[in-house]
Amino acid sequence: MIFTEGNHLMVLLSDDIIGAFPSWAKSQPQYADLDLDNIVVVTLPQPAVVQMIRTGGIALGNLVLDVSRKSGFYPDIVMAGPEPLRHVRKLGAIEPQARFFSRNRGFALLVRKGNPRGIQALVDVARSGGRIALPEAASEPEARARYRAAVDDLIGKPAADALFAAEAPNFPGRIGIVHRDLPEMVARGYADVALTQYHLISYWTRIFPNHFALVPVSGAERFFVKIAFGRVVDPLRPRARMAFEEFFFSRARDVYPRYDFARMNDDEYAAPLALD
Repeated sequence: MIFTEGNHLMVLLSDDIIGAFPSWAKSQPQYADLDLDNIVVVTLPQPAVVQMIRTGGIALGNLVLDVSRKSGFYPDIVMAGPEPLRHVRKLGAIEPQARFFSRNRGFALLVRKGNPRGIQALVDVARSGGRIALPEAASEPEARARYRAAVDDLIGKPAADALFAAEAPNFPGRIGIVHRDLPEMVARGYADVALTQYHLISYWTRIFPNHFALVPVSGAERFFVKIAFGRVVDPLRPRARMAFEEFFFSRARDVYPRYDFARMNDDEYAAPLALD
């Protein structure tokens, strides 16, 4: 069972990773007897992953799921950024060292197909009179702060102030804007452009080619985010965890760039991340 932040779900849940894992395990004599018919992957925002482990449950409307070793609904692996993993480590849930496996390409701009406002750079958003969709501070505070700092650096504070002043308001049916809402905002005309991670926009343009286009942002690749693989202490399914870790690190370096993540070099890939 894997608990993970959801921004790399297009890779993790693909035929290249989760889809290929069971047949790979069957081909390995030491893992051939494993029952891998029920692989559970929980993809949620990182604070929710931490909260599930800390509180021992998650509420979905009136349904409360017991997140515990007793229920069996408990992770063997936690995938997340360094700070969320450190929070999980403080709870005593994962081992003191994780390993990095992906680095994204920073952020880009999502626009409607045909780019009707002609937005080619960050400064064009305010100049064109466009409205930009951004994650709200209350919903994704770390992401918003990261984007704000990066935009300040790339175009200067006055231009960044103008870009953020063009932020589109909330839209009907939503309480707080997170990155999952951004394509809907652009598709429905609530916003003209959205700013989020490059690989997410690449994914949306692949699955909705008649609706969206990607506009790269010069210099944004240096504002990358890394994700690491954390092992749960005393996992409920130790051999399955061992098999998946061996399989995953044998191919993630080559698979993630196919989904528009950056290619990690020898020093980065599988590098240790100290959590204490």
